[in-house]
Parts: sequence; structure tokens; C-alpha cells
Amino acid sequence: MSAEVRQEPIVKVENLKMYFPLSKGLVSKVYAHVKAVDDVSFEVYEGETFGLVGESGCGKTTTGKCVLRVLKPTQGKILYRGVDIAQMPPKQFQQYRRKLQMIFQDPYGSLDPRESVYTIVKEAVVADRQPHSAAEIRDRVVELIEMVGLSKEMVTRYPHELSGGQRQRLGIARALACNPEFIVCDEPVSALDVSIQAQIINLFESLQQKLGLTYIFVAHDLAVVRHIAKRIGVMYLGHLVEVLDSDDLFHNSRHPYTKALLSAVPTTDYYAEQKRKRILLEGEVPSPINAPSGCPFHPRCRYATEACSQVMPPLKDSGGGHLLACHNPPED
Repeated sequence: MSAEVRQEPIVKVENLKMYFPLSKGLVSKVYAHVKAVDDVSFEVYEGETFGLVGESGCGKTTTGKCVLRVLKPTQGKILYRGVDIAQMPPKQFQQYRRKLQMIFQDPYGSLDPRESVYTIVKEAVVADRQPHSAAEIRDRVVELIEMVGLSKEMVTRYPHELSGGQRQRLGIARALACNPEFIVCDEPVSALDVSIQAQIINLFESLQQKLGLTYIFVAHDLAVVRHIAKRIGVMYLGHLVEVLDSDDLFHNSRHPYTKALLSAVPTTDYYAEQKRKRILLEGEVPSPINAPSGCPFHPRCRYATEACSQVMPPLKDSGGGHLLACHNPPED
């Protein structure tokens, strides 16, 4: 599990919106917006791992990129240690850049194939523009390489000479070269074999305990997120519909969408699998260009009422820090 949670949030997101304009014609007239993230709020406490889960296109990766200012949000606040960085000018934001890092889903796509392992890590080490001797740089690069479980002999290799797991370890070393406090992990194990996934998850946990890191862990695999995250936020169509402790995910989740996701998680227990009831959702995921009114999940929800189609349910505490956005949560 993640490190001990402290009292003050290191990152607090308030009413975050990220709309992408769609335009047409010679004058590029905007005729609609893709509402990738629509009024999302949550907190991440120092030293914890906060998981973000949901199906493809729900906005979880976009949320992570907004938190790091890879994307400039359309609206809302992103408080990093109490300072709003959401609309901060680029020059002013530079002082926070190295403390906020990202680890990408595709390790090969995020690495320059023309550069060696040494050069890739070295560039991040010297990016702070502080004076470093050649010996200091070399020692730091080797330290980072070995910290993520690679051997120092690999510094002369190129990304195409590494396995998928080794490339992901290299991506982690590059992020750590900036001495970050907060890292967004964008599905960092989804492209890896199951055995390698376990190794990388264990590496994340050990680095968190050693360096005091804080993570947002974006994924679609609920079993993986449950293992590494302290709290989990479930997203649907750009909205956060439920936030709960990972220990409660499989037994105390209340949102109909969360329950549907959990029913699709495979199990190795034959008898449990035979007894389990799958929840099959009807219809397709609505378009974020023309999202339904009220609760975004109501067209596919068996518990929906007229109020669900008219009023957006607020994300509120249903007890013990369990946040829920649902007018009619099922009791079963």
C-alpha cells in the first residue's frame, strides 16, 4: 500500500473543466466543444496514491495532464501546496515544473530513439540549469538507473535495445531525475505483461516509501489500482461519480457505474465466477460533444428516474469520506 497519509492536501482540484473547441470553415468558427473534463473536484494528500479509473475516453488522462499543466484548463483551480497554478503564466510556472512530473503509458513512444539511456537521463538531470561537474552528472545518472532496477552497464544502450519493462523503468528514472514531489502515472503498466506489471507496481511503492512521493495513478484495471492506491476516484464522461477507499472498492461501492465496472473484473475463483452476476449496460457511451442533461450516466442506468435526467447529482459525502454523485444509489 502507499505511504502514510498526512493531513494537508498537496494538490487540490476545484471545479476543473477542460473543453476542446471544434471549428469549421475558412474562419475556423467554433461550433461545439468536446467536454473532456467537466466540473471535477478532488484532493490528493501528501504521500498517498490517488487512483483515477474509468473506461477509455472518460477524461482521466486529460485530468492528469491538466493537473500538471501539460494542458491549460478551460476553467477551475489547481492548488499545489495552496498556490493556484491553473492559469499561472508559463514563466511563473517554471518554478513548479520540476516538482510535478509525468510517467507515460507508452514508454517507447515517450523516449527519443536516437538517444542513449545515459543521455535521456542526463538531459533531465541538467535541466535545472544548476552547475554540475561531469563526474557529478555521471554519478547521478548511474544512481538513478540503479534506483529503478537497471544495471549501470545499460547506460550505453538505446531504447530499442530494451524490453518494455526496462523502457518503463527508464521513463521512471527520467522523471525522478527532476527530484519531483508529485507524479501523474498515466496507465504506466497497461502495455506490460502481468509479471512485469507486478514488478513495476512494487517499484512505485518502494520509491514512494523511500522518496516520499505522491501519485495520481491513472488506469482502467481496477485490480491494479486497488493494490497501489489508497483512495480511488471513478470517472464517467468527464465527471467524477464516486470517490472511496480502495479497501471499500469491491464491497462498499454504491454508484451503478462503479458496480458495472466491478462486475467485469475477472476472478480466478471458479465457484465465485459461476455465482457472480454480470451487469450489462445498455446503449453506448454518450458523446462528450453533446452530453445528456442531468446525470451523464442516466441513459444507461437501470435506477434512473426523471430527476436523474434533469438535475446533475452533486458529489457529496455519503459517510466516512465516501463521496458519491447519485440520486438513487442501489442498496444491494
